[in-house]
Amino acid sequence: MEMEGRNDNNKENKGQKVEETESSGAESFSVEEKHKIELMRALLLKRDPSFQVEVVDDYQMRRFLGARDLDVEKATKMVIKERQWRSAFVPKGHISVSEVPNEIGQNKMFMQGVDKQGRPIAVVFGGRHLQNKAPDEFKRYVVLGLDKLCARTSPGKEKFVVIGDLQGFGYSNSDVRGYIGALSILQDFYPERLGKVFVVHAPYVFWTLYKAVHPFIDDKTKKKIIFVENKRLKSTLLEDIDEDQLPDIYGGKQSLVPIHNA
Repeated sequence: MEMEGRNDNNKENKGQKVEETESSGAESFSVEEKHKIELMRALLLKRDPSFQVEVVDDYQMRRFLGARDLDVEKATKMVIKERQWRSAFVPKGHISVSEVPNEIGQNKMFMQGVDKQGRPIAVVFGGRHLQNKAPDEFKRYVVLGLDKLCARTSPGKEKFVVIGDLQGFGYSNSDVRGYIGALSILQDFYPERLGKVFVVHAPYVFWTLYKAVHPFIDDKTKKKIIFVENKRLKSTLLEDIDEDQLPDIYGGKQSLVPIHNA
């Protein structure tokens, strides 16, 4: 099982400036960050003179840099890939409720409250997820949820927290292909957005799925996954989330709101 990350390798330390800047709020960019962002913008225009660099702001650029350990070349490729994907997959700029009726019908993703760092909280019920015969609808639902979460963040405080509740999770919920697709969207197109994932009520059957998905989880994401023991559920969540912001199903005071209504 993966536990919360430890700063024990040089690659992590390279990206530390990006993390530190966010934790202290919407601060000014470091000299190195400004320089590398300018290099990225120049490289984007060199690769494609028609590229609209103004649609990707400095905070977005910094997230891509952070995801690629401040490597300008790799971060630039990531920006290009993300812009191409969004143009093709989200041509209207957003996903509407009418595009994901089957996913919404499963009543499995909610949003309410913020953690002690002001990061919005989503609660996802894995035991309610069923494989969709139209895989793109599930992917659109993932994008709808991620965009809703991102809309509640602010410059300099751009991450969110997820509670993955696996109460009732069984073989019928083990949608390996769907989960890998969702993971790819998160890692490739929403870099440095995920702050932490609390996995709660994980049954034995879940570990078969996790073993299949684990190779597709990048190292940065693995270190953000916290598996919570049932007997320490509330106390663990309260370390990061104040009681008045904690969902009521975990002993807090916030009522959950379906993600599409949030």
